[in-house]
Amino acid sequence: MLEKVIIFTIIMAFTITVLLSPLFIPFLRRIKFGQSIREEGPKSHQKKSGTPTMGGIIILLSILISTLVMTAKFSEISFVTFLLLLVTAGFGLLGFLDDYIKVALKRNLGLTSKQKLFGQILISIIVFWIMKDNGISTEIGIPFTNIEFELGWFYALFIIFWLVGFSNAVNLTDGVDGLLSGTAAIAFGAFAVLAWNQSQMEVAIFSVAVVGAVLGFLVFNAHPAKVFMGDTGSLALGGAIAMISILTKLELLLVLIGGVFVIETLSVILQVASFKTTGKRIFKMSPLHHHYEIVGWSEWRVVVTFWSVGLLCAALGIYIEVWVS
Repeated sequence: MLEKVIIFTIIMAFTITVLLSPLFIPFLRRIKFGQSIREEGPKSHQKKSGTPTMGGIIILLSILISTLVMTAKFSEISFVTFLLLLVTAGFGLLGFLDDYIKVALKRNLGLTSKQKLFGQILISIIVFWIMKDNGISTEIGIPFTNIEFELGWFYALFIIFWLVGFSNAVNLTDGVDGLLSGTAAIAFGAFAVLAWNQSQMEVAIFSVAVVGAVLGFLVFNAHPAKVFMGDTGSLALGGAIAMISILTKLELLLVLIGGVFVIETLSVILQVASFKTTGKRIFKMSPLHHHYEIVGWSEWRVVVTFWSVGLLCAALGIYIEVWVS
């Protein structure tokens, strides 16, 4: 039964995205919601200026509809589904506001970093209170071992760090056509397998709904992209995958399964730290995918290489959790 639910959910989410995109993309063009390209970015990206953005709205609608329909039909809609959708919609709304300010109000920086951080922390605190009220464990397990640490109220700080950190990490990965769509499909697919292994049907249904939605989006987002997901999509996906790791109690395993997101973030941190302390840059440009573009890699080579790394990380994470732990 669960196998059929998984297949039907992926098909539904994929179909919704593929059907909505050809309607939504011309609408975005008509209202001139086009992407502005940074002058300091790779020169090859300048031709992408004006490509419709905020396509993450399509992904969010697909995830919401597929998750609710399939969970209501084959399981029970509990606070678990509510939490997943709350985080996804909440971070998606923050991303939407950021995108809207950039493209509609012509303010290149969108929300200020303080405004964005405030919204992310507020959502994270709400999540913690809901979890606390529903008796979810506040322990953290160490991968490869049976060691667990009870964090108690400090778990609230961990949730804030995790949701904020990974929403921003995934956001940083969205910089090349199809890169985030593919790596997100791989990472969420891995957590779908792990949720299935734990018999967490609601989490598994949500995870595969995301897989179907981003694969459908990839049809239009692969190089040359006809639409970008914008912060609306990337912040939502980052918050969602962090929330899944929390609900499956595989928080630290996300560092491995989401290895591409972690590497991209570390490249930015190292670049900034190096420049501020020594005045020298480690990479030609950060995040890391831009470095490889500038040294001469084609977009497809960058994307396929990063997808391959993401697939390796996901497979290793599943192996560790299912067969080693």
